[in-house]
Amino acid sequence: MKNLLLGGLGGLVIGVLLTGFIMYSSAAGLMLIEDESKYGFEETAIVLEKSIADNGWATPKVHDLQKAMNKFGHDVMSVKVYEICHPSHANKILQVDDERIVSTLMPCRIAIYEKSDGKTYISRMNSALMSKAMSSLIEEVMTDAGNESEKIMNAIIKTNE
Repeated sequence: MKNLLLGGLGGLVIGVLLTGFIMYSSAAGLMLIEDESKYGFEETAIVLEKSIADNGWATPKVHDLQKAMNKFGHDVMSVKVYEICHPSHANKILQVDDERIVSTLMPCRIAIYEKSDGKTYISRMNSALMSKAMSSLIEEVMTDAGNESEKIMNAIIKTNE
């Protein structure tokens, strides 16, 4: 009886550890979304900028990480990070003291970059999923922002048709 109990307890501990490891290993894949672009890097940037504006969003800042890294003597492939904002979404959160904690995630960011396979990719945070652990207001705003961001991405994402 003692061996059966110890075996069951050991199995439970191993199961919990294995589950924790699997969740930890897949967390980045759930929190971030990556898609291949239909276009090369420069055209992706042009189409993305147009889609952002066409969908009523603003681009307060674009970070050219390749250029920044070159200033420090590092040669990296093309990568730009777009900070995009929809003022009415941001306002809903910034008006409430207890919700301002998520301002660290604002504005939304979209990255476009080349990989060694010669293709261009787009990545962004999975806002809708990440918002599930937050207050109802933040969940609502981040889900809306995430859905609108995906509409912006539709102009450049390569589909498997």
